[in-house]
Amino acid sequence: MSSTFIPIQTPEPKKPARLPKWLKKELPSSPEYFRTKELIKELKLQTVCEEARCPNMGECWSKNLATIMILGPNCTRTCSFCSVPKGPTSPVDPDEPRRMTEAIRQLGLKYLVLTSVNRDDLPDGGAFQFAACIRSLRENIEDIQIEILTPDFQYSLDASLDALANDLPDVWAHNIEVVDRLSRKARIKGSHDATLACLSQIKERFPEVPTKSGIMLGMGETDEEVIETLRLLLKVGVSHITMGQYLRPTPKHMPVKEFITPDKFEEWDRVCEEMGFEVREIHPYARSSYQS
Repeated sequence: MSSTFIPIQTPEPKKPARLPKWLKKELPSSPEYFRTKELIKELKLQTVCEEARCPNMGECWSKNLATIMILGPNCTRTCSFCSVPKGPTSPVDPDEPRRMTEAIRQLGLKYLVLTSVNRDDLPDGGAFQFAACIRSLRENIEDIQIEILTPDFQYSLDASLDALANDLPDVWAHNIEVVDRLSRKARIKGSHDATLACLSQIKERFPEVPTKSGIMLGMGETDEEVIETLRLLLKVGVSHITMGQYLRPTPKHMPVKEFITPDKFEEWDRVCEEMGFEVREIHPYARSSYQS
């Protein structure tokens, strides 16, 4: 009895999707970019621009704009869309507010976005350090406006809000990131429920502070799911919204399912305006702190 050898067909590895032309940016080369980079290095600060591999870094740094990230370089969560390092956390640095304030003073900023890694290991989630930074900025830089982009504080929400009660920002942001169906895969330890609870409590405790959230598109969501997410954000009082294209930071992270066209982003901008969002940043390269 003879047999026929049938070779196993090994599928060719998928090549990384090429970026469409509307997502390509020039490499930074301006003196202002290198000045910002050197100053951040000199003062031993972290930025979410670098840690999250933000595609807008060259553009923003060339305009002396940067989003400062406090509470160390390592995050206590392992979200599958984010390239911020995970690992052992460092002690809270009491000198960080001073160094951060000096950097902002030298850059001449009048609007700052301040964010952090998740610090689920701290009793207040790191909120005390946010408050210390806000105090330092207000005491040393006249007329500065401060936006904070915080974690959800889901393990310490009451203590975190108490810690910030006397040092409130001008805008308080926390990102919902993805639609609910994708949340479990994308946001390890995070959830829609935790985000909505955080934003709801902020608005209830501090109704005078505008709240902001952001959604990434291109991860496999449907339009109906995005609309439902927007409705949930409005329901908890969010007035500022950002929507941008998800870009995979490394091959180990969640893949991009679709590149959303600029025309589609313009459509989402109209939808958000009609729904009642007061402030919108909606385009392919929009990020939570883009061009603040």
